[in-house]
Amino acid sequence: MQPQTAIEDMTESRRALHALEVSETRYRRLFEAAKDGILILDPDTRQITDANPFIAELLGYTREEMIGKEMFEIGLLKDEEASRAAFRELHEKHFIRYEDLPLESKKGQRREVEVVANLYEEDNRPVIQANIRDITERKEVVHALEVSESRYRRLFETAQDAILILDALTGEITDANPFIKKMLGYSQDELVGKELWQIGFFHDIEASQNAFRELKERGYIRYDHLPLETKSGEQIEVEFVSNAYMVDHRQVIQCNIRDISDRARLERQAQEQTIALTDLNRRKDEFLAMLSHELRNPLAPILNAVHLLRHHGDENPLRRQARAVIERQAGQLAHIVDDLMEVSRVTSGSIKLHLEHLDIRGIVEHAVESARPLIDQHTHELSVSLPPEPVWLHADAARLEQVAVNLLNNAAKYTGKGGHIWLSVERESDDAVLRIRDTGVGIARELLPRIFDLFTQADCSLDRSQGGLGIGLTVVQRLVEMHGGTVAANSAGLGNGSEFIVRLPVMPSHAMESESPPIQIAAPGTRWRVLVVDDNVDGADVTALLVQELGHETQVVYSGANALAAADEYLPNVVLLDIGLPEMDGYEVARRLRQHPILRNAWLIAITGYGQESDRQRSKEAGFDYHLIKPVAPEKLEELLTLLTTQERLEKSASE
Repeated sequence: MQPQTAIEDMTESRRALHALEVSETRYRRLFEAAKDGILILDPDTRQITDANPFIAELLGYTREEMIGKEMFEIGLLKDEEASRAAFRELHEKHFIRYEDLPLESKKGQRREVEVVANLYEEDNRPVIQANIRDITERKEVVHALEVSESRYRRLFETAQDAILILDALTGEITDANPFIKKMLGYSQDELVGKELWQIGFFHDIEASQNAFRELKERGYIRYDHLPLETKSGEQIEVEFVSNAYMVDHRQVIQCNIRDISDRARLERQAQEQTIALTDLNRRKDEFLAMLSHELRNPLAPILNAVHLLRHHGDENPLRRQARAVIERQAGQLAHIVDDLMEVSRVTSGSIKLHLEHLDIRGIVEHAVESARPLIDQHTHELSVSLPPEPVWLHADAARLEQVAVNLLNNAAKYTGKGGHIWLSVERESDDAVLRIRDTGVGIARELLPRIFDLFTQADCSLDRSQGGLGIGLTVVQRLVEMHGGTVAANSAGLGNGSEFIVRLPVMPSHAMESESPPIQIAAPGTRWRVLVVDDNVDGADVTALLVQELGHETQVVYSGANALAAADEYLPNVVLLDIGLPEMDGYEVARRLRQHPILRNAWLIAITGYGQESDRQRSKEAGFDYHLIKPVAPEKLEELLTLLTTQERLEKSASE
């Protein structure tokens, strides 16, 4: 039986040996593939007996170079003394750990490693295994995070805006910077754990929770003017901006709060000032309108009286000279009043155009007639060149005439006696080009770029000999641009004259095919019954005299009530009606006349000192057919009385 037992013993031995071989193979495979460095050391000699590939790569040594070396000889531990001390501790505790051990590789690269060494028994003999993990990158990340956290904290603590950090689940404050504590008057302990409504934000818990819900849904909320009450009860106004974001896989809410009490107060002051300035501007317009009305009322009878004197002639040289002075100076005053009104219209953009098809030649001819007295007064030579064929525009006749008159008057004022003025109109491609050139004082080079600016004047001397308010060229530019055109000024400098060039778009030739037929006019011998209504007795009487000179019948009254009574008996064809009447104004008189069964077709003509666009609109709504501004030139009144609408309207009025 003994041989059988011997065979069985050998089989068990082989199995055990095989198991050891398998175990060794597995251990070796793990040892070789490990992603941490592993060293096996002899506890007695402290020498390395084995090393895996990872530590070899980390240190830059081959396995063979490390076998037989101590740890300090391959860059681990500082020196032999440190190595002996570590081994003594390991023998005592059977375990040591170094979390931040500096390491220098064979190539001189410095790394930081974590070393864990264990002393254990293997095959009845002590063995030391040291696991070395490279933590350089992890330390760098940790350091970067620490730096980042430090910077964030520094910014958080020194920020000049108030900052609160809230818990995203509860809405409670978890942190607060010094600025918010100073703003609110609460300490850190008083703030932490509170909700916003408890420290003065929002007016109650419901409003606070609604804002918190909105923030959770949208991730962002902003309040530009949020009222806030501090611990001391002070009421301030803040700009509140809150964001929700992720930090370390958890949601955090940051609230930035800025005290805008001073800014809000300034904004309110600016708004109040804007309202005050708007009101001041409105009252300024009203004042200018009233001023122009009050100035035009006496101007109208003065100019009309002068016209009557000139019409009847006067051989006395002294009276003729005095009349001429009165006519010139009153005309200049009327021009200044018109300029005053244009300030408001230009700055407010309230100028309205009444567009029609017209030939620019007629506009220029009328402008020359209007400017002729000033040109003759300065004994200028005026040369006018117009094209032989019509140049059609879609324009406002009165406003374009104003452009040409302003430029001609400008040339006359700034050209010395006996000077020369040239006016020409040409068609260039799709533009009508109006040029006005003179031999006057010219324009300084530094003034030329801003010659069209409001209140700019070429002559700022104390004598103010040329007069004017410095708005004429601004009005010219605005009116030309409203017609889709351009205006430019040229001058070679002081003493070299100046030239103004206006370009306006002409109408396509096919557009004239649909032009309306000319208005039918009354026969030259038509005699109208004209009712003159004005509370200015001189103005009413002189206007009536002018109308009589034109061959018409007149009746004069001085109030709205008397106008209605006279109209009912006199049955006028035409009513020249002032608007600024006492007790019953001209608008009300016009409305009542339009309701009269016989007088509803009479021509109603407003003759008034009120000349703003709103005044024109009101007169139109009240039933007026025309709106004339005092002083009305006698020629204008004569033209209007001659050109009163269609024969059909006249016949209807006469039959009724």
